[in-house]
Amino acid sequence: MANTAAELARRKAREEDGAGSTANAIPFNQQDFEQLRCESLQSGSLYCDPTFPADWDSLGYNQLGRYSSKTIGVEWKRPTELCSDPQFIIDGAKRTDICQGVLGDCWLLAAIASLTLDPQILNRVVPPGQSFSSQYAGIFHFQLWQYGEWVDVVVDDRLPTKDGKLLFVHSAEGGEFWSALLEKAYAKVNSSYEALTGGSSIEGFEDFTGGIAESYDLKEAPPFLFNIIRKALKLGSLIGCSINITSSYDTEAITGQKLVKGHAYSITAAQQVQHRGSPVDLLRIRNPWGQVEWTGAWSDDSKEWDGVQSEERRKLDHSADDGEFWMSYTDFLRQFSRLDICNLTPDTLSSDEVGHWNHGEFEGVWRVGSTAGGCRNYPATFCSNPQFFIRLEDVDDDPHDGEDGCTALIGLMQKDARRERRFGRDLNTIGFAIYEVQYKGRSNVHLGPDVLLRRTAVARSQNFINLREVCDRFKLPPGEYTIVPSTFEPHRKGSFILRVFTEKQAHSSNCYCLFVGSDLQTDGFSLQTCRNIISLLDVSFSFIRDRQTDRQTETHTDRQTERDRQTERQRGRQTDRERKADRQTDRQRDRQADRQTGRQTDRQTDRERGTDRQRDRQADRQRERDRQTDSVVFNQTQMDGSSKLGLQEFHRLWMKIQKYLVSQSCRHGNDSVTCSEV
Repeated sequence: MANTAAELARRKAREEDGAGSTANAIPFNQQDFEQLRCESLQSGSLYCDPTFPADWDSLGYNQLGRYSSKTIGVEWKRPTELCSDPQFIIDGAKRTDICQGVLGDCWLLAAIASLTLDPQILNRVVPPGQSFSSQYAGIFHFQLWQYGEWVDVVVDDRLPTKDGKLLFVHSAEGGEFWSALLEKAYAKVNSSYEALTGGSSIEGFEDFTGGIAESYDLKEAPPFLFNIIRKALKLGSLIGCSINITSSYDTEAITGQKLVKGHAYSITAAQQVQHRGSPVDLLRIRNPWGQVEWTGAWSDDSKEWDGVQSEERRKLDHSADDGEFWMSYTDFLRQFSRLDICNLTPDTLSSDEVGHWNHGEFEGVWRVGSTAGGCRNYPATFCSNPQFFIRLEDVDDDPHDGEDGCTALIGLMQKDARRERRFGRDLNTIGFAIYEVQYKGRSNVHLGPDVLLRRTAVARSQNFINLREVCDRFKLPPGEYTIVPSTFEPHRKGSFILRVFTEKQAHSSNCYCLFVGSDLQTDGFSLQTCRNIISLLDVSFSFIRDRQTDRQTETHTDRQTERDRQTERQRGRQTDRERKADRQTDRQRDRQADRQTGRQTDRQTDRERGTDRQRDRQADRQRERDRQTDSVVFNQTQMDGSSKLGLQEFHRLWMKIQKYLVSQSCRHGNDSVTCSEV
């Protein structure tokens, strides 16, 4: 419940001052950049970050751990120790300046390279005004999107080196350090450098933009995909591509035409050129390694360029050996397997007019034994999954897509998986289903088995997969729908964020994630259901009353309990005296008959009587707990006389719980960023 309280307090802060927005990023780890830099300048010492120290834990836990051969001889050095004139950014950030080190985070480098194509996005992630000269204090900061919020991440400039060279990301010239420091900030929010190993460029795209991403299997490429790519690039979208591997031996294997399998590339341009009078679609692709380039048609030295006019070649910025190359769209579909697009303005991908996506954002959690129900293959638990409501009212204004309906782009993202790798936790296999709501106008109704198990979902994610995010685009008729996100298997814990983007205005909200079964048929919660609800809430329900009533009731209860204890002790003493007299009489009679048998019988009788007294006390305590629970739930929540809490009555109770949790979070200064489903 502490997580729930923190989430409610955080939502309140967002509403009041926009905390976590692009204009008001939240200090990560409560570290304020300006304050820390000012303190370092005043003290005359370079900043050292205590939350991400220059030690083994920051490097990694396994392959980059303390005893790994890869970390032998690693030293942490500042740029001022590596070169005589270090620069943060030299003449603007360029995609060709970024080179990969020994860390397997090419997916991140592909995203960083695409970042340089849009100065506005770059300036948001890499705040301007930072340098190694003016007000240099060994401290820098970057802004990243993390699960619905923008955070401002502070790092010191101590970087891991080996033999005097940067171990990880570095610039081609060696004197520029913005990309290496950005990589360090990203490693910090994910707990270590090793946590960045392996991934999809989509992840980096989203964390640099706050956008929502889509993926395409190029073996089943949709029509007009080249036009979609061109349109996305014009609108600042970030695009990555890769070649699938079939085994571990294929990892970073180089093909005969110098393409690297399992490697993340970024697409930086899409153009149509005239080649000997015929149009040819070309893509410009960037390899983060900066060295290995495509050698097929339209590569740097290929003969195809001879058929293009020199003026057009200059427009395409055609040059050799810079880690960037051109390829025909036809060859691209043959050579590559996957395309990822992070949409900064996603609606432009389906319309020629730049519009504005309406979106809703929810955070939730799968709890073992409560809301971790698994997919529909597990009917006994599926209905306990969290649920979210959307209402689509107006159809899209898009006469060219051949479909009528409301476009919805839905993304389900699981949280903090990289941070938890060091503890042996892998990504959950996740997906979601969409059901039509039959209870019109009742947005908070939690669908039960009669809908979830007996009716077919109107739409669902393309598959369940162990990625950070599952995202799909849907065209749905106007209506009301419930989204049910889940892991594939039940009893798999995890936190998630669900994002819903719609072209037209739509209403979206949480459903109360309490599985109450048949209670919904009678518009009420039975006594046993209320007891079950309370058993899931790790808080005292005394907050429903005001404090004065609390104190009076507690005092009265304490006095009553003390009187009960005194009465019980008196009864016990009286009973003991009676039993003592009985035992004396019994012993006298038993001595006359059989002294040995009498003593054994007395002992057995005493044990049985002691057991009976213990059971009576346990039963009394249970009855008292039930009485107090019934009093709190029913008497203090404006019952309507039906002996059940109706939906509206329970809603009032739940609002009081939320208010209490917010006040408790603020009172104790709870700044946790871990979220729970409300």
